[in-house]
Amino acid sequence: MNFQELNNDQRREKVNSDQRFAAWREAKSRLESYRGSLVWQDVKGEQYLARSYYDSAGRRRQKSEGRRSPETEKRKADWERGRAEASERFKSMRETMVRQAAINRAVKLGRVPLMGARIVRALDEAGVLGKGIRIVGTNAIYAYEAVAGVMVDPDITATLDIDLLLDARMSLRLAMSDSVAEPALINLLRKVDKSFERTDLAFRAVNRDGYLVDLIKPQRNPPWMNERDRIGRTQDELAAVPIGGLTWHESAPSFEAVAIDERGGPVRIVASDPRVFAAHKLWLSRQQDREPTKRRRDAAQAEAVAQIVSRYLVHLPFDEAEMRMLPRELFDLAKPLFGRQETQDSYAF
Repeated sequence: MNFQELNNDQRREKVNSDQRFAAWREAKSRLESYRGSLVWQDVKGEQYLARSYYDSAGRRRQKSEGRRSPETEKRKADWERGRAEASERFKSMRETMVRQAAINRAVKLGRVPLMGARIVRALDEAGVLGKGIRIVGTNAIYAYEAVAGVMVDPDITATLDIDLLLDARMSLRLAMSDSVAEPALINLLRKVDKSFERTDLAFRAVNRDGYLVDLIKPQRNPPWMNERDRIGRTQDELAAVPIGGLTWHESAPSFEAVAIDERGGPVRIVASDPRVFAAHKLWLSRQQDREPTKRRRDAAQAEAVAQIVSRYLVHLPFDEAEMRMLPRELFDLAKPLFGRQETQDSYAF
């Protein structure tokens, strides 16, 4: 078996962490709803209540809320009181999350490499995680194990890179802060680590520590089909490389989970269905032009994820109706991986 179950302390704190993270996200969303300001403006001798805010493209906008009156004065007072309450709530939840992260470290829940976690959070903050970008490759395993309540063998999950699957069918726009010159994936990565640069391979960025970020997309048939391959328009923006087999991930249901990073902080991951992950990894392990060491790792990852699905994610059956996106030959090849072990402890979690 390539994984071990969480112990009782770890289970308890994972549940606590998930609940507190959900409350933190709610508090953050509420505070963000008060972005901008409500101010009085003089217009031709009259005072008007004006709302200032930034649109999705980062441009500053203003909207009149009406002439000064008891109604608009109450609206302004209610808004300021609500913003103060939201700010206080967010501050309290942030302190709670700091304490929870320390507990998570103490019980050794940390799993996701810190750089990968920071990149995933940046994608989430920019509004594209799960809405045009999915996490695929080794980092997706952290989502599967988090839901199952297990830890996969580090020899299988250790990685110094992250693969981002671009859904070229969708129209993507990064919601960037005004501190970023232009919305682009490469600029988003530089918010995480300013040393990130695009390599000679246009789909790849690397930082000074050698951490790699690859932007990939499905190989189309015919391969010259015209579709988007990048998010931003900067000169050094990453351009997604087409790769075979990724249409299965693109067509698969999404899989969302909250994992824990190396410092104990929660990170929301949106990956593709673990059944498709296992089948794709098995397919990769059979590709003769792939490096032998990678093929063996692919096979181990396929087996581990299939075992997680079979033992713990029993609501995800590996059957024809659910796996229509897979070629028949691959479905038949992968099906034995998901054979359930009907033993007393199979569903002990």
